[in-house]
Amino acid sequence: MTVVAWGYLVWMAIDLGRAARDDGGGIAWLLLALACLGAIACLFIGLLLGGSALRLMSGSGGSGGSGGDRPPRPSGGKRAAR
Repeated sequence: MTVVAWGYLVWMAIDLGRAARDDGGGIAWLLLALACLGAIACLFIGLLLGGSALRLMSGSGGSGGSGGDRPPRPSGGKRAAR
């Protein structure tokens, strides 16, 4: 849904840019800026949703890549083992 809104806002921004350039009206420039900001927000949200959907489909689930068959890592490092 956000990708559709992004496409519409980009199309509207192009149309408003043409109108602002031809007429020179101040309201068209304001609407152009608002359409651009809305398109940026929609694309950002769409990318976030797409990334989380890919993570869910890949099965990693965002748990840090902990495998179910691996033993847990010991706490500490080489210094703690001394």
